[in-house]
Amino acid sequence: MSRIQTTLAALAANNKKGLIPFITAGDPAPELTVPLMHALVRGGADILELGVPFSDPMAEGPVIQRACERALKFGVSLHDVLGYVRQFRQIDSNTPVVLMGYANPLERMGVDAFIAAAKEAGVDGSIVVDYPPEECEEFAEKMQANGMDPIFLLAPTSTEERIMQVAKVSSGFTYYVSLKGVTGAANIDAGEVAARVAAIRKHVKLPIGVGFGIRDAATAKAVAQVSDAVVIGSRIIQELENTPPEQAVAAVESFLSGIRKALDE
Repeated sequence: MSRIQTTLAALAANNKKGLIPFITAGDPAPELTVPLMHALVRGGADILELGVPFSDPMAEGPVIQRACERALKFGVSLHDVLGYVRQFRQIDSNTPVVLMGYANPLERMGVDAFIAAAKEAGVDGSIVVDYPPEECEEFAEKMQANGMDPIFLLAPTSTEERIMQVAKVSSGFTYYVSLKGVTGAANIDAGEVAARVAAIRKHVKLPIGVGFGIRDAATAKAVAQVSDAVVIGSRIIQELENTPPEQAVAAVESFLSGIRKALDE
């Protein structure tokens, strides 16, 4: 089993829900990325999702777009992101790390080179937003052969055929996008999420993490009632935007602790 699979299985065995926070690597400053990763773990994260900065992050709302822009101004690349994971692993060998990003940086590095470098750095999985599962069987097989999980997105508009394709090629967990729109949008309909997750479970046997639009403890708790994990990103980035850099690590840890407490109640 991969680190992701082991982590989520242990949570399920203890009747707990996974907490998967997202930050963009290099934001608000490159030297803060690894300290922020450790702070998220102290705050209760089960799996870390680390965004690879990209100039055209089509799935992201304005908050994460700004985070990408700030990171790119520092020149943060995919090579740098792998370096942050490698540095994180010097202290934390247990917490799974998933890279989330877009095809262009990965394709520029080369798929085989990326997989080799990600494995060496200690990456556990990847979400490549613009990699359709129908075209990713070889990529998924290579990831899995190297002990990493290819994770794919499903949305409210996903057809039964797409759900079945994701079930075929993915591992680790399946990421359900809770609304039609970009990251950080509000007004999740918990009832609609429950219905869609139930439909997905007919075909997907992996744990299901739900993200996009989870902004506070109450929303996280509601979504956790029908999912195996909750993903929260834009709200954490906003916390960083509204906090002086020297207080960022403590602020993020404190914020996530509140979400963790709500999930454990």
